[in-house]
Amino acid sequence: MSDDNVVNMNSFKQGGKWLVTILVIAVIALLGTQSFAIISAGHSGIVLQLGAVQPKVLQEGLHFKIPFIQTVIPIEVRVQKSETSQTSASRDLQTVSTTIAVNHHLDANSVNKLYQQVGLDYNTRIVDPAIAEALKAVTAQYTAEELISKRSEVSGKVKDLLTTKLSTYYIVLDEINIREFTFSEEFNRAIESKQIAEQQALKSKLDLERIKIEKEQEITKAQAQAEALRLQKQEVTPELIQLRQIEAQLEAIRKWDGKMPNVTGGAMPFIDVNKQ
Repeated sequence: MSDDNVVNMNSFKQGGKWLVTILVIAVIALLGTQSFAIISAGHSGIVLQLGAVQPKVLQEGLHFKIPFIQTVIPIEVRVQKSETSQTSASRDLQTVSTTIAVNHHLDANSVNKLYQQVGLDYNTRIVDPAIAEALKAVTAQYTAEELISKRSEVSGKVKDLLTTKLSTYYIVLDEINIREFTFSEEFNRAIESKQIAEQQALKSKLDLERIKIEKEQEITKAQAQAEALRLQKQEVTPELIQLRQIEAQLEAIRKWDGKMPNVTGGAMPFIDVNKQ
């Protein structure tokens, strides 16, 4: 064998070794990346082993997994918001459109069961239908006017019913907010007419009460005046009459200007000459 052939053979062997080394390093790196899973904050990890859901749920942080055998699916467990508008019927058969916002989150320790029973599309499959069903069930218990006047009570019942429905699928209800109830134009006009009639009736009632009070005040005043006159009559005596006459004469003398009246034949109106 020539020297050139020997050199070529050695080069081939050396190149093969480098190739094997690179392949080994690549496999080790791949195994390394496939051996760990990182669960981000606000998430839980669902472990699948050859496609089967495992009972263990991974929480936030770094976790070991079997390469190519186990797969980790992260799922968000932070509070999520679902807002929807639903149409239902009230007890008096009025059409009611309701806008509702629902805050909910997944049970961090049971996301594997949710994934196994429902999948990742739980909002469309579970949350939205549950909201619609709870709203329809509760609004059917109230008239349209009661939905407005008893809004907090309606909200409480919807929340209780929705909590029960969602908890079946390991979804925790945090809070709901009924933003508004919208009714038909005919119903809105009827409500407006009723409010106007009630306001007019209230005004009439207040006017009647005011007239009644004024009349009672007049009667009371008249009764007081009659009582005063009665008391005055009881107190009138001959001595009092004579005293009033003397007071009247004294007042006339005080006002006299000293001139005698021009008319003769009459007596002085305020001097009684017969009295000593």
